[in-house]
Amino acid sequence: MPERVELWWARRQFSKGADVPYPVGTYRSQWAAYPALVRQYHPDLNAGIALTQVPPAADVLLLWQCESGHTFAATPSEQRARPGRERRRSAWCPECSALALRPRMPVAARVENAAPPRRAKPTRAVCAKTPSLPPGEPFVSACAPKPASAVEARIRADVFARLAVTPGLTAIRTSRPFFDHLEVWPDILLPELRVAIEYDSVGRHGLEHVGRREEADRRKDRAVRVVGWEVVRLRAGKLEPLGPHDVPLTSWSRRTEMRLIDALRDIRGPLLVDAYLT
Repeated sequence: MPERVELWWARRQFSKGADVPYPVGTYRSQWAAYPALVRQYHPDLNAGIALTQVPPAADVLLLWQCESGHTFAATPSEQRARPGRERRRSAWCPECSALALRPRMPVAARVENAAPPRRAKPTRAVCAKTPSLPPGEPFVSACAPKPASAVEARIRADVFARLAVTPGLTAIRTSRPFFDHLEVWPDILLPELRVAIEYDSVGRHGLEHVGRREEADRRKDRAVRVVGWEVVRLRAGKLEPLGPHDVPLTSWSRRTEMRLIDALRDIRGPLLVDAYLT
């Protein structure tokens, strides 16, 4: 019988005697054949466990989210065996499927029962300043906000002093609009590692990165992961981690910097990350 992902992970930790029974990337090649399912899966909905840590045949209930925002539970085997079989072209969702199969009324009945026409809501235009780049491409954005935090500026300076990666890039091209833009603006971009770093604090009034703003952070992280990047959030002010690689932060120090480097190693591997250390 399928079990929740948290229980399944704890049982595998016990049986293998390891905190991480399946490292990130273990099953990357098997899941690569199902890009539609990769887009539907989000670690923040599944206890921070990456899809590449889950065997495709595991009898475990995972949470998936379609592009319309519907969330549903299914095992990997159920997802891979959905009607149509061609998983590269479409992503199944129970709510979207129900809407698609809803019987249509005869034309006369639809006209008779039609509700009065409603005024269409104006659609929000997407900013035209985003350059025409492939999704996932980093660039310097004309719309990116200026850094406003002294701590963020210090973190940025220390990170680029520590890692010999390309500085100065401010945005990632997304595959779908995020609010009014086809781009997102992480605090720090490490393009060679394809990792975005965010510094989160509750702000002067304790309202930043909580409530609806936390949900916007989750949406932003999903938009970044869909185009092949990963996110590390430095979470200050007792903010809880949102993703599997987030680092709690009491103050920015040499020790915290090393914890960030360790998180990067967990994501991309020590061999790649250490090659950029200065």
